[in-house]
Amino acid sequence: MQLTNLKTNFLGRNFIYYSEIDSTQDELWRRIEEQNIENGTLVMADLQTKGKGTHGRIWHTDESKNIAFSFYIETNCKQEKLEGITVEIAQILIEVLKEKYNISLSIKAPNDIVYNGKKLGGILTESKMISEEVRFLVIGIGLNTEKTTFTDDIKNIATSIKKEFRISIDRTEIIASFCNKFEESIKRRIEI
Repeated sequence: MQLTNLKTNFLGRNFIYYSEIDSTQDELWRRIEEQNIENGTLVMADLQTKGKGTHGRIWHTDESKNIAFSFYIETNCKQEKLEGITVEIAQILIEVLKEKYNISLSIKAPNDIVYNGKKLGGILTESKMISEEVRFLVIGIGLNTEKTTFTDDIKNIATSIKKEFRISIDRTEIIASFCNKFEESIKRRIEI
């Protein structure tokens, strides 16, 4: 698995793919702990056994061909420079899906991507602060692209692109397009 059409300087250049992992987010934190990570590292997985959502919730990635990835960005800036970053990430994802597949999704601020009131995707933004500076971000993104069966606890509140629009999307194309746009966006916020 590779990211094609990547036009970034750093984001996604170190691309790590797993067919199955506990959590892409946890994998990045492990690499940070081991000091074995470079700026822009992106970890993608087909399946996550312990995918992470916000507020300690589980993000279900139990079928392949959905989008589940996390990335690491060194920021070294004041927190104010990163205000609204999660909503901006959601806006970029929605823009990419509109451009590539002509589907219209919405944001339920600050971190959900929705269609007709049902959750289709989510963003988890975590950071490390040292003496009033955000040193880096670890951002996880999950999008239900192919998922058609949902467990009882989420079947009335979750949906997928396949279920709503009856189309299949190219995961790596979406991720690469996101990286291209987000790298430009983060460069405007911080000096890289």
